[in-house]
Amino acid sequence: MRCEKLITYLRIIGTTLFGVSLLVGISTAYIMGYQFFTTTGNYLSFGLYGAILVVHLIIQSLFALLEHRNMRRSLETPIKLNKSLALCIAAYQEDPNYLRKCLISVKRLTYPGIKVIMVIDGNGDDDGYMMDIFRDIMGRDKVATYVWKSNYHQRGPEETEETYGESLQQVSRLVLNNKCVCIMQKWGGKREVMYTAFKALGRSVDYVQVCDSDTMLDPASSVEMVKVLEEDPMVGGVGGDVQILNKYESWISFLSSVRYWMAFNIERACQSYFGCVQCISGPLGMYRNSLLHEFLEDWYNQTFMGSHCSFGDDRHLTNRVLSLGYATKYTARSKCLTETPITYLRWLNQQTRWSKSYFREWLYNSMWFHKHHLWMTYEAVITGFFPFFLIATAIQLFYQGRIWNILLFLLIVQAVALIKSSFASCLRGNVVMVFMSFYSVLYMSSLLPAKMFAIATINKSGWGTSGRKTIVVNFIGLIPISVWFTILFVGILYTIVQDTRKPFGESEKIVLIIGAIVYASYWVMLLTLYVVLIAKCGKRKKEQQYDMVLDV
Repeated sequence: MRCEKLITYLRIIGTTLFGVSLLVGISTAYIMGYQFFTTTGNYLSFGLYGAILVVHLIIQSLFALLEHRNMRRSLETPIKLNKSLALCIAAYQEDPNYLRKCLISVKRLTYPGIKVIMVIDGNGDDDGYMMDIFRDIMGRDKVATYVWKSNYHQRGPEETEETYGESLQQVSRLVLNNKCVCIMQKWGGKREVMYTAFKALGRSVDYVQVCDSDTMLDPASSVEMVKVLEEDPMVGGVGGDVQILNKYESWISFLSSVRYWMAFNIERACQSYFGCVQCISGPLGMYRNSLLHEFLEDWYNQTFMGSHCSFGDDRHLTNRVLSLGYATKYTARSKCLTETPITYLRWLNQQTRWSKSYFREWLYNSMWFHKHHLWMTYEAVITGFFPFFLIATAIQLFYQGRIWNILLFLLIVQAVALIKSSFASCLRGNVVMVFMSFYSVLYMSSLLPAKMFAIATINKSGWGTSGRKTIVVNFIGLIPISVWFTILFVGILYTIVQDTRKPFGESEKIVLIIGAIVYASYWVMLLTLYVVLIAKCGKRKKEQQYDMVLDV
């Protein structure tokens, strides 16, 4: 016992020293600005900090490739599909078409004897259409439904203690005794909805799969995730490959689709190699039910800075699994399609909400670094502090009083994005990934300030986005964007004033002209390809009815 405690303390000290040393080392390399080489006139240079980022990208891609190879090997692993499984669907003001697609895909799942539970967040007349769709798709004679005036944590109006107790028992009976159940309950947020399904199930099943009501599941998605959990008893949760259902609806949804592929098949595949996937996404995830009930109450009652947490449910669920010392994995063999925002403002609000949960969960996650591979600590430091270094770099270059520095910054951002997207195109075998380089502009112009705004408002809670049936426009996300653009615009004006006070040298004129031509040519070429390959082809594909044709 003492030996185990000693080892735990040593691991805590070791991971803490490693994380701090890594952060100090990167910060020192950045502040010192050590350069391996610099051209005449300081037009180009390559420093230690840049080398660290390049090495990180190479290593990350390498381990992602190795994990994909492991996934292909899992095809040869025979398993018995004799474990009980429940699928929990969270629904809130869902678009009727998306909900129908979701439920049709659920009916096509190949896992035998799967139990389906859909919990609707809201019990008003405006929410009843979702229960009607559930009855129509799943079969009116096969489903059990219940309109609950309350939920597990709030009693509804006119509900006495006696009737409330009876309703709790009714919910449990329905879930335990039926294969297809739909419950409408008092509004409480997504976490309340998920809690209802988990609580009512109790320990009656071996595995619990989660799904959103805007998600189309591949028929083999459940089987593939069960395979991962069956192969290793120390894997507590697994996520699948989430792709975009409405990728051709707008430019923002298309860029999200290529970003999703990169996030899952490189970043999370790399994390999966070390057994520390940091977020099992809500549209497609599966957990050991025995673990869920070890931390269910703590997960629901999570607080941050004195406030109850009502977003970041999936990330915290993943972190709770990691906190117990269990591994979390990713498998590209389990797939789904899900809806994503098609308007800039709704996308911005979504990203701000996700950033809030990321930074909040980063702090929680850091308490369990010692229970997992050092890669978890390493990646948390690299990804957690990268936005701050990037913001500092942008402000520094925009205020140095040299136009070339601004142009060079823009060129480097696109060059790095193009290299990374070209590698992704090779890995995926699809040239469409080259458009991932567009996302870098979205990241620099919108996501960076959104991350800072998320930190400033991290204690504000709520669903974060409206339901898809009725889209509510929220303009508050434009505040950090406006501030960020103002800072950069003032920097550009300052640089122009400073740089035009003295005449440009011939070499500098040539460099500026060549740089501007290269940058403009890049955008002309990529935008032309986008119009020809995506905008026009997308219009045709948008009209087609896909039957889970994934990765197109």
